[in-house]
Amino acid sequence: MAKTEKVSFEDAMEGLEEIVAKLEEGDVPLEEAIDYYKKGVELSKLCHEKLQSAEKQLAVMMTEEGETPIDPEELSE
Repeated sequence: MAKTEKVSFEDAMEGLEEIVAKLEEGDVPLEEAIDYYKKGVELSKLCHEKLQSAEKQLAVMMTEEGETPIDPEELSE
């Protein structure tokens, strides 16, 4: 997974979009589809981690500026 850690968020999202498009075509052999799925899970996890990191950084910056950080849980309600 060390290789995917160097992938930017944007590149990971683009990779996910490509994987989804290939899988939606439906003519991918099963073994290949499983490989795509595994890669998609890795990229999805990477994106999630990068988003969480960005949220934490923003919360710290807002706190340092005296603003009340937004709780991501509140946004999903």
